[in-house]
Amino acid sequence: MLKRVFVAPDPGRTRLRFAARAVLGIGLAAVVCGLAGLSLVGAVIGGLAALLALFTVSDATVRGQAVTTALLPAVGLPVLAAAAVLHDHPVVRDLAFLAITGAGVYARRWGPRGHSLGVFAFMTFFMAQFLHATTSRLPELYAAVVLSLLTTSAVRFGLWCYEARLPPAPAPAPPAGTGLARLTTRQAVQATAGAGLALLLGQLVSGQRWYWAVGATWWVFVNTASRGETLVRGFRRMLGTLLGIGLGVLVAVPLHGAPAASALLLAVCVFGVFYSAAVSYTWMMLCVTLLAGLLYGLLGVLTPGLLALRAAETGVGALGAALAVLFVLPVTTHTVTDGWIQRALRCVHACTAEAAARLAGSADADPARRIAELELLLGRVRMSVAPLVHPLNPMLGRKRRARRVLALLDDCARETRGLVSVAADPEASHDARLAAACWRVEAAVEALTGGGDHVTTLPGPPATEPALAHLHGLERALAELAAPLRTASGSPLVGA
Repeated sequence: MLKRVFVAPDPGRTRLRFAARAVLGIGLAAVVCGLAGLSLVGAVIGGLAALLALFTVSDATVRGQAVTTALLPAVGLPVLAAAAVLHDHPVVRDLAFLAITGAGVYARRWGPRGHSLGVFAFMTFFMAQFLHATTSRLPELYAAVVLSLLTTSAVRFGLWCYEARLPPAPAPAPPAGTGLARLTTRQAVQATAGAGLALLLGQLVSGQRWYWAVGATWWVFVNTASRGETLVRGFRRMLGTLLGIGLGVLVAVPLHGAPAASALLLAVCVFGVFYSAAVSYTWMMLCVTLLAGLLYGLLGVLTPGLLALRAAETGVGALGAALAVLFVLPVTTHTVTDGWIQRALRCVHACTAEAAARLAGSADADPARRIAELELLLGRVRMSVAPLVHPLNPMLGRKRRARRVLALLDDCARETRGLVSVAADPEASHDARLAAACWRVEAAVEALTGGGDHVTTLPGPPATEPALAHLHGLERALAELAAPLRTASGSPLVGA
Protein backbone atom coordinates (compact mmCIF):
# COMPACT_ATOMS: atom_id res chain seq x y z
CA MET A 1 0.00 0.00 0.00
CA LEU A 2 2.83 2.43 0.88
CA LYS A 3 4.63 1.55 -2.36
CA ARG A 4 1.52 2.36 -4.37
CA VAL A 5 1.26 5.80 -2.76
CA PHE A 6 4.88 6.88 -3.04
CA VAL A 7 5.92 5.17 -6.29
CA ALA A 8 2.80 6.01 -8.32
CA PRO A 9 3.41 8.42 -11.24
CA ASP A 10 2.99 12.09 -10.33
CA PRO A 11 3.26 14.08 -13.60
CA GLY A 12 4.38 17.61 -12.91
CA ARG A 13 4.43 16.78 -9.17
CA THR A 14 0.73 17.61 -9.17
CA ARG A 15 -0.16 15.45 -6.16
CA LEU A 16 2.78 16.82 -4.19
CA ARG A 17 1.76 20.42 -4.85
CA PHE A 18 -1.89 19.58 -4.19
CA ALA A 19 -1.00 18.17 -0.76
CA ALA A 20 1.51 20.86 0.20
CA ARG A 21 -0.88 23.66 -0.71
CA ALA A 22 -3.64 21.97 1.30
CA VAL A 23 -1.47 21.93 4.42
CA LEU A 24 -0.69 25.62 3.94
CA GLY A 25 -4.28 26.67 3.19
CA ILE A 26 -5.93 24.66 5.96
CA GLY A 27 -3.28 25.62 8.49
CA LEU A 28 -3.67 29.31 7.69
CA ALA A 29 -7.47 29.01 7.88
CA ALA A 30 -7.26 27.54 11.38
CA VAL A 31 -4.79 30.25 12.46
CA VAL A 32 -6.99 33.04 11.08
CA CYS A 33 -10.00 31.62 12.94
CA GLY A 34 -7.94 31.59 16.13
CA LEU A 35 -6.69 35.14 15.64
CA ALA A 36 -10.29 36.26 15.06
CA GLY A 37 -11.11 35.12 18.58
CA LEU A 38 -13.15 32.06 17.64
CA SER A 39 -13.29 29.09 19.99
CA LEU A 40 -11.66 25.71 19.35
CA VAL A 41 -14.95 24.47 17.90
CA GLY A 42 -14.95 27.41 15.49
CA ALA A 43 -11.36 26.70 14.47
CA VAL A 44 -12.22 23.04 13.87
CA ILE A 45 -15.18 23.77 11.60
CA GLY A 46 -13.13 26.42 9.82
CA GLY A 47 -10.35 23.93 9.16
CA LEU A 48 -12.82 21.31 7.92
CA ALA A 49 -14.52 23.84 5.62
CA ALA A 50 -11.11 24.76 4.22
CA LEU A 51 -10.28 21.10 3.67
CA LEU A 52 -13.51 20.55 1.75
CA ALA A 53 -13.01 23.66 -0.39
CA LEU A 54 -9.50 22.60 -1.40
CA PHE A 55 -10.37 18.92 -1.83
CA THR A 56 -13.62 18.97 -3.77
CA VAL A 57 -13.48 22.03 -6.07
CA SER A 58 -12.13 20.69 -9.37
CA ASP A 59 -13.43 22.86 -12.23
CA ALA A 60 -11.38 22.89 -15.42
CA THR A 61 -10.24 26.51 -15.13
CA VAL A 62 -9.08 28.77 -12.33
CA ARG A 63 -12.01 31.08 -13.05
CA GLY A 64 -14.44 28.17 -12.75
CA GLN A 65 -12.85 27.09 -9.47
CA ALA A 66 -13.19 30.63 -8.13
CA VAL A 67 -16.89 30.72 -9.03
CA THR A 68 -17.54 27.34 -7.39
CA THR A 69 -15.64 28.38 -4.25
CA ALA A 70 -17.69 31.59 -4.08
CA LEU A 71 -20.89 29.52 -4.25
CA LEU A 72 -19.92 27.24 -1.36
CA PRO A 73 -21.25 29.57 1.38
CA ALA A 74 -24.54 29.95 -0.52
CA VAL A 75 -25.00 26.20 -0.13
CA GLY A 76 -23.27 25.57 3.19
CA LEU A 77 -24.60 28.37 5.37
CA PRO A 78 -28.33 27.59 4.88
CA VAL A 79 -27.63 23.89 5.46
CA LEU A 80 -25.72 24.77 8.63
CA ALA A 81 -28.66 26.87 9.81
CA ALA A 82 -31.11 24.06 9.08
CA ALA A 83 -28.97 21.56 11.00
CA ALA A 84 -28.78 23.89 13.99
CA VAL A 85 -32.52 24.64 14.00
CA LEU A 86 -33.39 20.94 13.72
CA HIS A 87 -30.87 19.85 16.35
CA ASP A 88 -33.60 19.13 18.93
CA HIS A 89 -36.08 17.61 16.44
CA PRO A 90 -34.54 14.25 15.56
CA VAL A 91 -37.20 12.94 13.17
CA VAL A 92 -37.28 16.06 11.00
CA ARG A 93 -33.46 16.34 11.28
CA ASP A 94 -33.03 12.79 9.98
CA LEU A 95 -35.40 13.34 7.07
CA ALA A 96 -33.57 16.55 6.17
CA PHE A 97 -30.23 14.71 6.27
CA LEU A 98 -31.54 12.05 3.88
CA ALA A 99 -32.93 14.71 1.54
CA ILE A 100 -29.56 16.48 1.46
CA THR A 101 -27.86 13.14 0.82
CA GLY A 102 -30.00 12.43 -2.23
CA ALA A 103 -29.76 15.97 -3.56
CA GLY A 104 -26.00 16.03 -3.07
CA VAL A 105 -25.53 12.91 -5.19
CA TYR A 106 -28.04 14.01 -7.82
CA ALA A 107 -26.14 17.30 -8.20
CA ARG A 108 -23.33 15.39 -9.93
CA ARG A 109 -25.32 15.59 -13.16
CA TRP A 110 -24.13 19.22 -13.41
CA GLY A 111 -20.49 18.22 -13.52
CA PRO A 112 -17.62 19.19 -11.19
CA ARG A 113 -19.44 22.24 -9.82
CA GLY A 114 -22.55 20.24 -8.93
CA HIS A 115 -20.37 17.57 -7.34
CA SER A 116 -18.47 20.12 -5.22
CA LEU A 117 -21.61 21.89 -4.01
CA GLY A 118 -23.30 18.57 -3.24
CA VAL A 119 -20.36 17.36 -1.17
CA PHE A 120 -20.13 20.68 0.69
CA ALA A 121 -23.85 20.65 1.51
CA PHE A 122 -23.73 17.11 2.86
CA MET A 123 -20.55 17.66 4.86
CA THR A 124 -21.83 20.91 6.35
CA PHE A 125 -24.81 19.03 7.80
CA PHE A 126 -22.45 16.26 8.91
CA MET A 127 -20.11 18.73 10.63
CA ALA A 128 -23.06 20.25 12.46
CA GLN A 129 -23.77 16.81 13.96
CA PHE A 130 -20.07 16.28 14.67
CA LEU A 131 -19.92 19.53 16.68
CA HIS A 132 -23.48 19.37 18.07
CA ALA A 133 -24.21 22.77 16.53
CA THR A 134 -27.14 24.74 17.98
CA THR A 135 -28.63 28.08 16.97
CA SER A 136 -26.68 29.87 19.71
CA ARG A 137 -23.44 28.88 17.97
CA LEU A 138 -24.51 29.87 14.46
CA PRO A 139 -22.79 33.32 14.37
CA GLU A 140 -19.45 31.79 15.33
CA LEU A 141 -19.82 28.89 12.90
CA TYR A 142 -20.82 31.25 10.08
CA ALA A 143 -17.77 33.39 10.79
CA ALA A 144 -15.53 30.31 10.80
CA VAL A 145 -16.80 29.07 7.43
CA VAL A 146 -16.54 32.49 5.74
CA LEU A 147 -13.08 33.26 7.17
CA SER A 148 -11.72 29.86 6.20
CA LEU A 149 -13.05 30.09 2.65
CA LEU A 150 -11.59 33.58 2.24
CA THR A 151 -8.22 32.36 3.54
CA THR A 152 -8.07 29.27 1.33
CA SER A 153 -9.14 31.38 -1.66
CA ALA A 154 -6.25 33.76 -1.01
CA VAL A 155 -3.89 30.77 -1.04
CA ARG A 156 -5.48 28.95 -3.96
CA PHE A 157 -6.05 31.88 -6.30
CA GLY A 158 -3.29 34.20 -5.16
CA LEU A 159 -0.36 32.83 -3.25
CA TRP A 160 -0.24 29.39 -4.92
CA CYS A 161 -2.25 29.23 -8.12
CA TYR A 162 -1.36 26.50 -10.61
CA GLU A 163 -4.55 24.81 -11.86
CA ALA A 164 -4.51 26.62 -15.21
CA ARG A 165 -2.50 23.74 -16.68
CA LEU A 166 -4.59 20.93 -15.23
CA PRO A 167 -7.36 19.16 -17.17
CA PRO A 168 -10.85 18.87 -15.72
CA ALA A 169 -11.73 15.74 -13.80
CA PRO A 170 -13.40 13.33 -16.24
CA ALA A 171 -17.18 13.29 -16.13
CA PRO A 172 -18.99 10.09 -15.16
CA ALA A 173 -19.00 7.33 -17.75
CA PRO A 174 -22.26 6.06 -19.32
CA PRO A 175 -25.06 5.10 -18.94
CA ALA A 176 -26.70 8.42 -19.74
CA GLY A 177 -30.36 9.06 -20.45
CA THR A 178 -33.28 10.51 -18.57
CA GLY A 179 -35.15 9.59 -15.42
CA LEU A 180 -33.97 6.39 -13.77
CA ALA A 181 -31.82 5.61 -16.81
CA ARG A 182 -29.51 8.49 -15.80
CA LEU A 183 -26.59 7.35 -13.66
CA THR A 184 -26.76 10.27 -11.23
CA THR A 185 -30.47 9.66 -10.63
CA ARG A 186 -29.93 5.98 -9.90
CA GLN A 187 -27.04 6.81 -7.57
CA ALA A 188 -29.10 9.44 -5.75
CA VAL A 189 -31.81 6.86 -5.06
CA GLN A 190 -29.19 4.30 -4.01
CA ALA A 191 -27.37 6.74 -1.71
CA THR A 192 -30.59 7.86 -0.05
CA ALA A 193 -31.68 4.26 0.53
CA GLY A 194 -28.26 3.25 1.84
CA ALA A 195 -28.03 6.31 4.08
CA GLY A 196 -31.53 5.63 5.45
CA LEU A 197 -30.54 2.10 6.44
CA ALA A 198 -27.23 3.33 7.88
CA LEU A 199 -29.06 6.02 9.88
CA LEU A 200 -31.48 3.52 11.43
CA LEU A 201 -28.81 0.93 12.25
CA GLY A 202 -26.34 3.61 13.31
CA GLN A 203 -28.76 4.97 15.88
CA LEU A 204 -29.19 1.48 17.30
CA VAL A 205 -25.41 1.28 17.72
CA SER A 206 -25.08 4.78 19.19
CA GLY A 207 -27.62 7.52 19.80
CA GLN A 208 -24.85 10.16 19.72
CA ARG A 209 -22.47 9.09 16.93
CA TRP A 210 -25.00 7.67 14.44
CA TYR A 211 -24.00 10.24 11.82
CA TRP A 212 -20.70 8.40 11.32
CA ALA A 213 -22.63 5.59 9.67
CA VAL A 214 -24.39 8.02 7.30
CA GLY A 215 -21.06 9.66 6.50
CA ALA A 216 -19.50 6.30 5.71
CA THR A 217 -22.30 5.48 3.28
CA TRP A 218 -21.99 8.87 1.60
CA TRP A 219 -18.24 8.69 1.03
CA VAL A 220 -18.47 5.15 -0.32
CA PHE A 221 -20.69 6.56 -3.10
CA VAL A 222 -18.45 9.53 -3.94
CA ASN A 223 -16.63 9.06 -7.29
CA THR A 224 -18.04 5.56 -7.85
CA ALA A 225 -20.33 4.60 -10.69
CA SER A 226 -21.06 0.85 -10.50
CA ARG A 227 -21.97 -1.71 -7.88
CA GLY A 228 -18.53 -3.32 -8.20
CA GLU A 229 -16.73 -0.02 -7.60
CA THR A 230 -18.96 0.76 -4.64
CA LEU A 231 -18.45 -2.63 -3.02
CA VAL A 232 -14.68 -2.43 -3.40
CA ARG A 233 -14.64 1.12 -2.04
CA GLY A 234 -16.72 0.02 0.95
CA PHE A 235 -14.17 -2.73 1.65
CA ARG A 236 -11.26 -0.31 1.33
CA ARG A 237 -12.98 2.26 3.51
CA MET A 238 -13.43 -0.33 6.24
CA LEU A 239 -9.82 -1.49 5.92
CA GLY A 240 -8.45 2.05 6.01
CA THR A 241 -10.65 2.90 9.00
CA LEU A 242 -9.47 -0.13 10.96
CA LEU A 243 -5.82 0.65 10.21
CA GLY A 244 -6.38 4.29 11.17
CA ILE A 245 -8.05 3.28 14.42
CA GLY A 246 -5.11 1.05 15.28
CA LEU A 247 -2.75 3.93 14.62
CA GLY A 248 -5.02 6.24 16.60
CA VAL A 249 -4.78 3.99 19.65
CA LEU A 250 -0.99 4.05 19.38
CA VAL A 251 -0.59 7.75 18.57
CA ALA A 252 -3.67 9.93 19.17
CA VAL A 253 -4.89 8.50 22.48
CA PRO A 254 -1.52 8.86 24.30
CA LEU A 255 -1.27 12.51 23.19
CA HIS A 256 -4.33 13.47 25.30
CA GLY A 257 -4.96 16.40 22.95
CA ALA A 258 -1.53 18.05 23.39
CA PRO A 259 -1.87 21.13 21.12
CA ALA A 260 1.58 21.34 19.51
CA ALA A 261 2.02 17.63 18.81
CA SER A 262 -1.59 17.30 17.66
CA ALA A 263 -1.24 20.24 15.28
CA LEU A 264 1.90 18.72 13.75
CA LEU A 265 0.25 15.34 13.27
CA LEU A 266 -2.87 16.99 11.85
CA ALA A 267 -0.68 18.63 9.21
CA VAL A 268 0.84 15.24 8.37
CA CYS A 269 -2.64 13.70 8.10
CA VAL A 270 -3.88 16.50 5.83
CA PHE A 271 -0.85 15.99 3.58
CA GLY A 272 -1.52 12.24 3.53
CA VAL A 273 -5.20 12.70 2.64
CA PHE A 274 -4.46 14.94 -0.33
CA TYR A 275 -1.33 13.13 -1.52
CA SER A 276 -2.88 9.65 -1.47
CA ALA A 277 -6.44 10.47 -2.61
CA ALA A 278 -5.79 9.83 -6.30
CA VAL A 279 -3.92 6.54 -5.86
CA SER A 280 -5.04 4.74 -2.68
CA TYR A 281 -8.45 5.07 -1.05
CA THR A 282 -7.34 2.77 1.80
CA TRP A 283 -4.39 4.99 2.65
CA MET A 284 -6.54 8.11 2.38
CA MET A 285 -9.07 6.65 4.83
CA LEU A 286 -6.28 5.75 7.24
CA CYS A 287 -5.24 9.41 7.26
CA VAL A 288 -8.85 10.62 7.56
CA THR A 289 -9.48 8.31 10.53
CA LEU A 290 -6.34 9.40 12.33
CA LEU A 291 -7.20 13.05 11.60
CA ALA A 292 -10.66 12.59 13.14
CA GLY A 293 -9.10 10.94 16.18
CA LEU A 294 -6.71 13.85 16.66
CA LEU A 295 -9.60 16.34 16.41
CA TYR A 296 -11.54 14.43 19.05
CA GLY A 297 -8.38 14.49 21.17
CA LEU A 298 -8.20 18.29 20.87
CA LEU A 299 -11.89 18.47 21.87
CA GLY A 300 -11.11 16.32 24.93
CA VAL A 301 -13.38 13.36 24.19
CA LEU A 302 -11.03 10.79 22.61
CA THR A 303 -10.97 7.30 24.15
CA PRO A 304 -10.26 3.81 22.80
CA GLY A 305 -13.99 3.11 23.17
CA LEU A 306 -14.81 6.05 20.90
CA LEU A 307 -12.46 4.68 18.24
CA ALA A 308 -14.08 1.25 18.51
CA LEU A 309 -17.48 2.89 18.08
CA ARG A 310 -16.22 4.61 14.93
CA ALA A 311 -15.22 1.21 13.52
CA ALA A 312 -18.69 -0.17 14.24
CA GLU A 313 -20.47 2.81 12.67
CA THR A 314 -18.21 2.65 9.60
CA GLY A 315 -19.11 -1.01 9.20
CA VAL A 316 -22.80 -0.13 9.39
CA GLY A 317 -22.35 2.58 6.75
CA ALA A 318 -20.45 0.27 4.41
CA LEU A 319 -23.18 -2.36 4.83
CA GLY A 320 -25.86 0.20 3.97
CA ALA A 321 -24.01 1.19 0.80
CA ALA A 322 -23.45 -2.45 -0.21
CA LEU A 323 -27.09 -3.44 0.19
CA ALA A 324 -28.23 -0.33 -1.70
CA VAL A 325 -26.02 -0.92 -4.76
CA LEU A 326 -26.88 -4.63 -4.87
CA PHE A 327 -30.65 -4.33 -4.62
CA VAL A 328 -31.67 -0.74 -5.51
CA LEU A 329 -31.39 0.10 -9.22
CA PRO A 330 -27.99 -1.64 -9.62
CA VAL A 331 -25.50 -0.42 -12.26
CA THR A 332 -23.33 -3.26 -13.57
CA THR A 333 -19.55 -3.00 -13.58
CA HIS A 334 -19.13 -3.74 -17.29
CA THR A 335 -21.44 -0.89 -18.33
CA VAL A 336 -19.19 1.66 -16.66
CA THR A 337 -15.81 0.01 -17.30
CA ASP A 338 -16.34 -0.22 -21.04
CA GLY A 339 -17.06 3.52 -21.20
CA TRP A 340 -13.90 4.49 -19.28
CA ILE A 341 -11.68 2.20 -21.39
CA GLN A 342 -13.03 3.69 -24.60
CA ARG A 343 -12.43 7.22 -23.35
CA ALA A 344 -8.87 6.35 -22.34
CA LEU A 345 -8.15 4.87 -25.77
CA ARG A 346 -9.53 7.92 -27.54
CA CYS A 347 -7.35 10.10 -25.33
CA VAL A 348 -4.31 8.01 -26.36
CA HIS A 349 -5.11 8.81 -29.98
CA ALA A 350 -5.59 12.50 -29.17
CA CYS A 351 -2.19 12.56 -27.41
CA THR A 352 -0.58 10.95 -30.44
CA ALA A 353 -2.16 13.41 -32.86
CA GLU A 354 -1.12 16.41 -30.75
CA ALA A 355 2.45 15.12 -30.45
CA ALA A 356 2.67 14.50 -34.18
CA ALA A 357 1.38 18.01 -34.87
CA ARG A 358 3.96 19.42 -32.47
CA LEU A 359 6.75 17.53 -34.26
CA ALA A 360 5.44 18.86 -37.57
CA GLY A 361 5.96 22.39 -36.28
CA SER A 362 2.51 23.40 -34.98
CA ALA A 363 2.88 25.93 -32.18
CA ASP A 364 -0.73 25.41 -31.05
CA ALA A 365 -0.39 21.68 -30.33
CA ASP A 366 -0.24 20.90 -26.59
CA PRO A 367 0.26 17.16 -26.01
CA ALA A 368 1.25 17.70 -22.36
CA ARG A 369 -2.31 18.74 -21.53
CA ARG A 370 -3.59 15.53 -23.10
CA ILE A 371 -1.14 13.46 -21.07
CA ALA A 372 -2.52 14.88 -17.82
CA GLU A 373 -6.04 14.03 -19.02
CA LEU A 374 -4.90 10.50 -19.89
CA GLU A 375 -3.55 9.99 -16.36
CA LEU A 376 -6.94 10.97 -14.92
CA LEU A 377 -8.78 8.61 -17.26
CA LEU A 378 -6.44 5.72 -16.50
CA GLY A 379 -7.08 6.32 -12.82
CA ARG A 380 -10.80 5.98 -13.48
CA VAL A 381 -10.20 2.79 -15.49
CA ARG A 382 -8.23 1.30 -12.60
CA MET A 383 -10.99 2.22 -10.16
CA SER A 384 -13.65 0.73 -12.41
CA VAL A 385 -11.69 -2.49 -13.04
CA ALA A 386 -10.75 -2.86 -9.35
CA PRO A 387 -13.65 -5.27 -8.61
CA LEU A 388 -12.43 -7.60 -11.37
CA VAL A 389 -8.82 -7.76 -10.17
CA HIS A 390 -9.68 -7.90 -6.48
CA PRO A 391 -8.18 -10.93 -4.68
CA LEU A 392 -11.67 -12.06 -3.61
CA ASN A 393 -13.02 -12.19 -7.17
CA PRO A 394 -13.58 -15.91 -7.95
CA MET A 395 -13.80 -15.45 -11.76
CA LEU A 396 -10.17 -16.21 -12.57
CA GLY A 397 -10.44 -15.95 -16.36
CA ARG A 398 -12.02 -12.52 -16.23
CA LYS A 399 -9.50 -11.45 -13.61
CA ARG A 400 -6.59 -12.46 -15.89
CA ARG A 401 -8.06 -10.56 -18.84
CA ALA A 402 -8.67 -7.48 -16.72
CA ARG A 403 -5.08 -7.50 -15.49
CA ARG A 404 -3.85 -7.89 -19.06
CA VAL A 405 -5.94 -4.90 -20.15
CA LEU A 406 -4.54 -2.76 -17.33
CA ALA A 407 -0.97 -3.78 -18.19
CA LEU A 408 -1.43 -2.96 -21.87
CA LEU A 409 -3.11 0.36 -21.09
CA ASP A 410 -0.11 1.19 -18.89
CA ASP A 411 2.13 0.29 -21.85
CA CYS A 412 0.10 2.66 -24.03
CA ALA A 413 0.48 5.43 -21.45
CA ARG A 414 4.23 4.85 -21.12
CA GLU A 415 4.80 4.98 -24.89
CA THR A 416 2.56 8.02 -25.19
CA ARG A 417 4.45 9.83 -22.42
CA GLY A 418 7.69 9.01 -24.21
CA LEU A 419 6.34 10.35 -27.49
CA VAL A 420 5.18 13.57 -25.84
CA SER A 421 8.59 13.96 -24.18
CA VAL A 422 10.29 13.67 -27.57
CA ALA A 423 7.83 16.17 -29.08
CA ALA A 424 8.71 18.66 -26.34
CA ASP A 425 12.33 18.69 -27.53
CA PRO A 426 12.73 21.79 -29.73
CA GLU A 427 15.43 20.01 -31.76
CA ALA A 428 13.18 17.06 -32.64
CA SER A 429 12.13 17.05 -36.28
CA HIS A 430 9.23 15.55 -38.17
CA ASP A 431 9.76 12.19 -39.86
CA ALA A 432 7.56 11.39 -42.87
CA ARG A 433 6.86 7.95 -41.39
CA LEU A 434 5.18 9.53 -38.36
CA ALA A 435 2.05 10.37 -40.33
CA ALA A 436 1.57 6.75 -41.39
CA ALA A 437 2.18 5.49 -37.87
CA CYS A 438 -0.31 8.01 -36.43
CA TRP A 439 -2.87 6.88 -38.98
CA ARG A 440 -2.38 3.27 -37.87
CA VAL A 441 -2.83 4.29 -34.24
CA GLU A 442 -6.07 6.07 -35.14
CA ALA A 443 -7.32 3.00 -37.03
CA ALA A 444 -6.44 0.72 -34.11
CA VAL A 445 -8.26 2.94 -31.62
CA GLU A 446 -11.31 3.11 -33.90
CA ALA A 447 -11.34 -0.68 -34.12
CA LEU A 448 -11.03 -1.13 -30.35
CA THR A 449 -13.78 1.37 -29.60
CA GLY A 450 -16.20 -0.10 -32.12
CA GLY A 451 -15.91 2.52 -34.82
CA GLY A 452 -13.80 0.69 -37.40
CA ASP A 453 -12.68 -2.65 -38.82
CA HIS A 454 -10.66 -4.99 -36.65
CA VAL A 455 -6.95 -4.16 -36.95
CA THR A 456 -4.22 -6.61 -35.95
CA THR A 457 -1.34 -5.40 -38.15
CA LEU A 458 1.83 -4.89 -36.14
CA PRO A 459 4.44 -2.25 -37.08
CA GLY A 460 7.52 -3.13 -39.07
CA PRO A 461 11.12 -3.50 -37.84
CA PRO A 462 12.13 -1.57 -34.72
CA ALA A 463 12.77 2.11 -35.40
CA THR A 464 15.82 3.98 -34.19
CA GLU A 465 14.22 7.43 -34.37
CA PRO A 466 12.79 8.05 -30.84
CA ALA A 467 9.34 9.36 -31.79
CA LEU A 468 8.79 6.57 -34.31
CA ALA A 469 9.99 3.98 -31.80
CA HIS A 470 7.39 5.16 -29.27
CA LEU A 471 4.67 5.08 -31.93
CA HIS A 472 5.62 1.51 -32.89
CA GLY A 473 5.48 0.49 -29.24
CA LEU A 474 2.06 2.10 -28.97
CA GLU A 475 0.85 0.24 -32.07
CA ARG A 476 1.96 -3.10 -30.60
CA ALA A 477 0.15 -2.43 -27.31
CA LEU A 478 -3.05 -1.46 -29.14
CA ALA A 479 -2.88 -4.54 -31.36
CA GLU A 480 -2.44 -6.79 -28.31
CA LEU A 481 -5.40 -5.13 -26.56
CA ALA A 482 -7.85 -6.59 -29.08
CA ALA A 483 -7.78 -10.09 -27.57
CA PRO A 484 -8.38 -9.34 -23.86
CA LEU A 485 -10.92 -6.61 -24.61
CA ARG A 486 -13.20 -9.09 -26.34
CA THR A 487 -14.01 -12.74 -25.84
CA ALA A 488 -14.23 -15.11 -28.76
CA SER A 489 -17.89 -14.13 -29.26
CA GLY A 490 -16.98 -10.47 -29.46
CA SER A 491 -18.52 -9.47 -26.12
CA PRO A 492 -16.83 -6.86 -23.90
CA LEU A 493 -14.13 -7.74 -21.42
CA VAL A 494 -16.45 -7.49 -18.43
CA GLY A 495 -19.74 -8.41 -20.02
CA ALA A 496 -22.39 -10.41 -18.16
